[in-house]
Amino acid sequence: MKNIAVIGGQWGDEGKGKIVDYIAKNIDVVVRSQGGANAGHTVIVNDKKYIFHLIPSGIIHENVKAIIGNGMVLDLPELMDEIRILNKNGIKTAGRLFISNRAHITLPFHKYVDQQSEKISGKKKIGTTGRGIGPTYMDKIARVGIRVADLYDKNVLKEKLEAGVGKANELYGRLYGAIPFSYYEIAGDLAAYADMIKPYTADTVFLINKFVKNGLSFLLEGAQATLLDVDFGTYPYVTSSNSSIGGLFTGSGFNPFLLDKTIGIFKAYCTRVGEGPFPTEQNGDTGEFLRQKGYEFGATTGRPRRCGFFDLVGAKYSCMINGFSDIALTKLDVLSGLESVSVCTGYEIEDKRIDEFPSQISILAKAKPIYKIFEGWNDNIRDIKQFDALPVQAKKYIKYIEDKLKTNISLIATGPERQNLIER
Repeated sequence: MKNIAVIGGQWGDEGKGKIVDYIAKNIDVVVRSQGGANAGHTVIVNDKKYIFHLIPSGIIHENVKAIIGNGMVLDLPELMDEIRILNKNGIKTAGRLFISNRAHITLPFHKYVDQQSEKISGKKKIGTTGRGIGPTYMDKIARVGIRVADLYDKNVLKEKLEAGVGKANELYGRLYGAIPFSYYEIAGDLAAYADMIKPYTADTVFLINKFVKNGLSFLLEGAQATLLDVDFGTYPYVTSSNSSIGGLFTGSGFNPFLLDKTIGIFKAYCTRVGEGPFPTEQNGDTGEFLRQKGYEFGATTGRPRRCGFFDLVGAKYSCMINGFSDIALTKLDVLSGLESVSVCTGYEIEDKRIDEFPSQISILAKAKPIYKIFEGWNDNIRDIKQFDALPVQAKKYIKYIEDKLKTNISLIATGPERQNLIER
C-alpha cells in the first residue's frame, strides 16, 4: 500500500497522532489538509511527549517530508513555537517542512471574536477552542481572508489587512466594546513571521503532485473527526472544516484516485469535547473511570473530555461516509478494570428503534442507547504484541465491533507509547 489516509471516526481525540507516527515510518510524505491550531495530535517516544497542533505528526521520523496543505488555517505564533520545539529536540524542519502559500492566516481579531461569541452564547455555545478557527474560515469563504502568499505582496497585504482591521474595529467595538486592533502592530508581526516562514513556503499543490510523479508514498493525516465534519457531523456542534475524507483532497490537491487505503481511527470507547449530543455519555463512576484512566483531557485546551461507551450507530455512519478499508482501535487498555463493557447497537427515540445516525441534533439529543453488554477484564494488556494473547473477553469485544462494522480492525493500541500496538 503506497498512499494511505488516516481519519478520525468519532468526535476527535481518537489517538490519530500515535497511529500516524506508527505508519509514517514507512512513508515519504505526510500531509495535513484541514483545521488549524484547534487540533492536538499527541505522539510519545521514549517518554518524550510531542503535541502537534499544525505540523503533521509524521515529521518525527527523519525520512519524512511534512506538508501543511492549502485547506489549513495557520496561527503563525503557534506554528513557529512548534518549529522551535522540534528543532530544540533535534528534529530538523529545514528542507522537510513545507507550508502551502494558499493556506489562510488566523489573525488576532479572529481569536477575539471566537472567544467573545462563546462568552455571550449561553446555553447555545458551541464549545469552540477559542483559537479563531471558525472566524478564519468565515473570512476565507467570504473571500476576504489573508493567505500566506499575500504576506509577500505588500500592496495586496496592505489592502486586505486595512479592510480586515477596519471591519473588526467597527463591528467588534460595537458588539463587544473591543479595544481597537492596531493595523501597524498586526502588520509588523506579520512581516516578522513572513521572514521566519519564508524558507518553508511553497505552492504545495504542485509540490505534492511533483512528489507523486517521483514515486513518493503519502500519508494524509486527518484532524478532528467525521462526527465533527461541518457537513456530516452534529451541526452546529461541529468544527469549521470538512474533517471526513473529502477534506483531505480539497485541502491538499492530492488526487483521490491515487489513494490505496483509508484507515478509520476509533477509540475502544467514545469521548467528546465541548457541547453537542452524545448518546452513550456516562456521567457517573464509569465516565470518571474512563476520564482518569485514559487521561481524557484536551491536548489543545486541557478541558476534561466527556466519556462514554462505543457507539456502533455513529461508527457505521462514519464507515459509510469514508469507506474505511481498515480500522485502528485505540486505548483498549483503558477498558481494563471495568466489570462490564457496553456497546451501543442502536437508538431508541420516542419508543422507536433507530439504526441510522440522525441528521437533526434535536432528534439525536432524545436518543436512548440500546446496549449489548460484554464481560470486562482486569488484565494489564500494554505489553501484549499478539491478538491471540489478549484476554478472551477483549477479543470477543473487538471481534463483535469488527463484525458489525464489516471492516478489519488491523491495528489495536494497548497504551500510549509507540511499542504499545498490535498489528493483525
